[in-house]
Amino acid sequence: MYEVVDNSIDEALAGFCKEISVTIHADGSVSVNDDGRGIPAEKHEQTGKSALEVVMTILHAGGKFDKKSYKVSGGLHGVGVSCVNALSDWMEVRVKRDGKEWKQRYERGKPVTPVTEIGTAAGHGTLVRFHPDKSIFETLEFEFELLLNRMRELAYLNRGIRIVLADERNSQKEVLHYSGASSNLSRT
Repeated sequence: MYEVVDNSIDEALAGFCKEISVTIHADGSVSVNDDGRGIPAEKHEQTGKSALEVVMTILHAGGKFDKKSYKVSGGLHGVGVSCVNALSDWMEVRVKRDGKEWKQRYERGKPVTPVTEIGTAAGHGTLVRFHPDKSIFETLEFEFELLLNRMRELAYLNRGIRIVLADERNSQKEVLHYSGASSNLSRT
């Protein structure tokens, strides 16, 4: 989950993302939704596949290897999100970009649907929802307090970003934001 959030933080560091929402769903999946630029969905020149599919399924395919995209980045540098995908029973990605919305679904890292344009979209951003593969992980339950500590650190270290952490299992919600001069960390 941290890798997916780190990709959203990279969009914030590049000046394109203001809010990240992380939700622990009742079915054991987690989603990360940001208002960044959105992963490109057009055809990737080298592979002939959608850039979205390439980023989600091929190691080292992320934008962090394009020296023009990010001056600073965290995470696993293009390896992480495709690994998260491979370690998940299923993953769904929705992207809003250029006035359109696209989606694709994967199972154990492999696409099971094509990248599909599903309509027009206001705004921009990326939503990644995944469920860890129970044949790989012994423990599948996400710990709210553990995630909260990490999200609090990210909000503090990345002034101005708003991070919302919600847990559908028990209706917990935290809104984390640090402006620099004073803390606006709130608990609801």
